[in-house]
Parts: sequence; C-alpha cells; structure tokens
Amino acid sequence: MNISIVIPLLNEQESLPELHQWIVKVMTTHNYSYEIIFIDDGSTDESWQIIEKLSNEDTNVKGIRFLRNYGKSQALHAGFAKAQGDVIITMDADLQDSPDEIPDLYNMVMNQNFDLVSGWKKKRYDNAVTKNLPSKLFNWAARKTSGVYLNDFNCGLKAYKNVVIKNIEVSGEMHRYIPVLAKNAGFGKIGEKVVIHQARKYGESKFGMSRFINGFLDLITIWFLSRYGKRPMHLFGAAGVLMFIIGFLSTGFIIVVKLIKLYSGFETILVTQNPLFYIALTTMIIGTQLFLAGFLGEIILRTKSNEERYKVSEKVNL
Repeated sequence: MNISIVIPLLNEQESLPELHQWIVKVMTTHNYSYEIIFIDDGSTDESWQIIEKLSNEDTNVKGIRFLRNYGKSQALHAGFAKAQGDVIITMDADLQDSPDEIPDLYNMVMNQNFDLVSGWKKKRYDNAVTKNLPSKLFNWAARKTSGVYLNDFNCGLKAYKNVVIKNIEVSGEMHRYIPVLAKNAGFGKIGEKVVIHQARKYGESKFGMSRFINGFLDLITIWFLSRYGKRPMHLFGAAGVLMFIIGFLSTGFIIVVKLIKLYSGFETILVTQNPLFYIALTTMIIGTQLFLAGFLGEIILRTKSNEERYKVSEKVNL
C-alpha cells in the first residue's frame, strides 16, 4: 500500500464528506493505493455516523471511535498503530489542510528519502492576535530548545516513513513534537514544505490559548526526557551532590570560625544563631531529596508498565 492517511477529528460532521471526496479524487488521479483512517476522538455530533456511512460506501475508509475525548496525541497513536502504508500522511479534518499537497509530500519521502516532512503554513488565515503571534513565539522556543529547525511545529499536515511512526511513542500532548521525537529516535532527515492553509469552512476551532501554555510545558517535558529520560539519576544526582557540597562547605566554615574564636578567646554565639547553619541544613535536606528523586526515577523507569491510555468503543474496516 502506498499511502495511509491518518485523520484525528472532533465534531467535524460537516467537513467529513467533502474531505473524503477530495482525498479520493487526489488518490485516484495519481493512481495511489491508499487507506483513510478516521479517528473520532469522542465527538458528540454525527461524525461517527458519517464515518460509518463512508466506510460502507468505500472500503478504503477505516474508522476508530474513542469512548470519550482523549486528545489528538492519543488519536494519532491509535491511527499510527493501524496504518499500513509505506508513507503515512497526517492531516486535520477541518478542510484547512489541502489533500492536493499529498503527492508532493509523498514524493519527498519516497524519492528524496526524507524520514519526515512537515508542512509549513507560511500564509495563515487565523486570527493574528490569538493564534498567529503565539504560534510564532511557540515555534521560536521549540526550535531553540529542541534543535529541530522547523518553522511550523503545529501544522497537522505531515508525511512520515512507516518505520518512523512505528518507532516513536506519541503520548500526552506530544503531537506537536513528533519531529523532535523522531530525531531523538534516530531519524534525522527531516524536511519542510510550504503548504496551502485554507480558512475554516465549517464550525469553530477546537483549540484555545491554553494549547500554547500546554505546548510550552510539553516542550520542557520533552527536553528533559530527551536528555535524562533514560538516566534520571544523572540530573537529580548531580544536583544532589551540588547541594551536599554547599552544605558541607557551610558546615565546615561554621566549625572553623567557631574553633578560631574559641582558641582566640573571642566571645562566640550558638551555632543555631548563625545563618549559615540553616543554609547548611537546608541544602543537605534538599540534596537528600534530590538523591531520592533520582533513585525513584530509576526504579520507575525499570518497573513501568504500558498502561492503557485510551479506550476504543467501535471500529470499522479494521
């Protein structure tokens, strides 16, 4: 199979028939063998009924329905697990991503040997204040922190080799950072393509300003995991040693000053009246806690189990 198109969605009943027709037209024109995997992330409208109707009419259409809303990352994870194509295309269901971009993305992966190609919505039709400006700030921070120099991490239109999506773990809200996850997994040839961004035709955006706050928090998480996820003691242990050194030096300084004053006949104060005593005590306690955090991290890492992150209520053609 040439292409698997993975489409997570939430309450997009108006867009689905038009999107399906558009994709089929592109696939037929280029004579691709394909599958379309819709992942209904707990829609409360008629989205699932439309997916079932499309799947009855077109065996290339497959569907997964979540019991409730679990988030885009979980939807992509479920779609990636079922995708069988040589190239996997992800796109949003709101018609803002153009299926006409698929052939170029496919060729960049297959003919130019990119592991991953990310879309770049250079010209956007979103609100400049609530979406464009925060998005630019977010992308700048992501580039600086991750070392992956893409202009648009948030673009849902991406193309992957099958081996890439089978070897990365998309969890939490990490869908924005799939290129970073791919790089950390050893897939370093990451490309970018300017793609058409269309104004939303139906409904309203499902994303608010909170996604950018969550995005920055996820960025910190992925930075930490990429460097210390397999060796948490290296971070917490080093910080603990630093705290212990500060504590021991402070304690030593207090003792030396106390002895000098005693032998010199100067009046001395109680150790507990010296501010350095509390600095030494506090840093040694913090050092102990950091060591314990490192040990706990190592234990959890070695004993963690793969927990179920979402529940599927129905499937079609899968």
